[in-house]
Amino acid sequence: MKVDVKLFGTLAQSVSGPILAHYPQGIRAGSLLEVELPEDSTLADLVAHLSLPTEELKLTFVNGRPQELDYRLAPGDEVGIFSPVGGG
Repeated sequence: MKVDVKLFGTLAQSVSGPILAHYPQGIRAGSLLEVELPEDSTLADLVAHLSLPTEELKLTFVNGRPQELDYRLAPGDEVGIFSPVGGG
C-alpha cells in the first residue's frame, strides 16, 4: 500500500536506507514522500522503514489527527512526522 509522508524539523536529514534511491536530490523538510509499505503496517513500521530514530520523534499525525506509533495505516493515508523544535 502507498502512503504519503511529510517529515518536519530535522527528521528529513535522518532518513536512510533504500528509499533514498527514489530521491536522488535528497529529502528536504516538508517534502512529500510516497512510501510503499506492506498491508497492515503501523506508524512504527513506517518509522522503521525510513530508518528514523524514534528518540527524535515528537508528534505523528495521520490525516490531520494525532496518532500513536501503534496506529494501523491504510492505503492513501497522509502522514506527518515532527521532531522536537527548540529555540527561544
